[in-house]
Amino acid sequence: MHIKSVLRFLALIQLLVGICMLVPFALAFGYGEEEAIEAFAVTEIAIVVFAAVVLISTRKEKISIKARDSYLLVTLVWVVATAFGALPLYLTGTFETYLSCYFEIMSGFTTTGATALSSIEDKLKSILFWRGMTNWLGGMGIVVLFVALMPFMGLKGTSLVNAESVGPTKDKLTPKIQHTAFALWAIYTVFSVIQVLLLWIKIPLYDAVTVMFGTMGAAGFAPKNSSIGSYHSAYVDVVVTIFMIIAGSNFSLYFKAVKGHIGDALKDKELHLYAAIIALFSIMIAVDVSDTYGSFFTALRYSAFHVASIITTTGFATYDYNFWPQFSKTLLVLLFFVGGCAGSAGGGIKVVRVGALISLARNAIKKRLHPNAVIPLKLGDSNVDQTTLLSIAGFVGAYIITGLLGTVVYSFSGYDFETCFTASFLLLGNIGIGMGAVGPSGNFSIFSDAILTAGSFLMLVGRLELFTVFALFTRDFWKK
Repeated sequence: MHIKSVLRFLALIQLLVGICMLVPFALAFGYGEEEAIEAFAVTEIAIVVFAAVVLISTRKEKISIKARDSYLLVTLVWVVATAFGALPLYLTGTFETYLSCYFEIMSGFTTTGATALSSIEDKLKSILFWRGMTNWLGGMGIVVLFVALMPFMGLKGTSLVNAESVGPTKDKLTPKIQHTAFALWAIYTVFSVIQVLLLWIKIPLYDAVTVMFGTMGAAGFAPKNSSIGSYHSAYVDVVVTIFMIIAGSNFSLYFKAVKGHIGDALKDKELHLYAAIIALFSIMIAVDVSDTYGSFFTALRYSAFHVASIITTTGFATYDYNFWPQFSKTLLVLLFFVGGCAGSAGGGIKVVRVGALISLARNAIKKRLHPNAVIPLKLGDSNVDQTTLLSIAGFVGAYIITGLLGTVVYSFSGYDFETCFTASFLLLGNIGIGMGAVGPSGNFSIFSDAILTAGSFLMLVGRLELFTVFALFTRDFWKK
């Protein structure tokens, strides 16, 4: 283990987080929010002091990061960035306890969107902006952003990107991983700007930017108490729905399209399954809730929004679907176990893994009928080797077990099974909204600090795809 190298990288990345925090700091001056100005100033000083102490004490260290080091570094980056990111909320009294602030910002950075705020619109604008900005930074990844800037530092970051990136495949779009990271962030930023411009037609610029943070980050923090439903606008609903679906797609496909390989991008099997699930579930729910909205097309607007919100793990809402028929609610819960595409801003199990498990089940049936047949398992157009298959099966198994253990922990809160079950899996899947008391009209303020802390761990584990964090708790990881 290269502990000093890990600490140097950790300090440098915290400085990057501090630089990003200058944006809401400036907004605090613009809005004349003195409490926020003091809070951001104290936080910036704390980050600088932390970074200075670490960099000075490790100045003689030759930077070296191996695959094992990257697991520790990436986990520490998210834990420490959240610790600093929560300070402005705590110092402005946004929450009474620091652990509630930590939960909120962990929810932001991990793009979960679960909130412990019972009231949002009465909070300081600069604080809400920072809260939303954590969604955007976490969407493509804090470490990936740092790696994108590495060419100027002469550092390599392949293992770091692999430790933070989501999905069973990590496409290297360009010969150099730094160029790949930069390309992903560039595409992400372009889509973000386009969405802001489209939303600005109907809502104020501040709202347009903060809603974009939650949309493109597949995160779900909104500046309004009733989420996107506060705008009462079909136009806003449609724009947000489209960009949620964009954010939940594999960003490497956009890179291929930009390079002129649109046909190859459109042939992607995971994309086909992703689109089919969204279309099928939206139509089934729209048929089921048509009487609620008076027409099929109005129902389709609401159903497509919430299907996109949950499958992409965004967590926005335009209606409290707790009042929908049980069939529609059940379909939404099933989407908890799908998630976005690999290489997207979305969380969850991932469509590609679900597709692989469907193929595995199909092959098992064929094997029963033709015991001697050699039937290859395909993931898209490629054959899946035994190692990849075991990795996918291991991930899904660990995901379900972790979610169930989280359900047990949340049951200590005394709430009903529906609330505890969906609370656990919405945190683990970085989805943001669930059923019962944590549905669209509820929030996590009902839970104690101890339960919220367990929730922070679930969000971290889910965002870093379980094994990056779980590896730190094994004896083998710490062996020399």
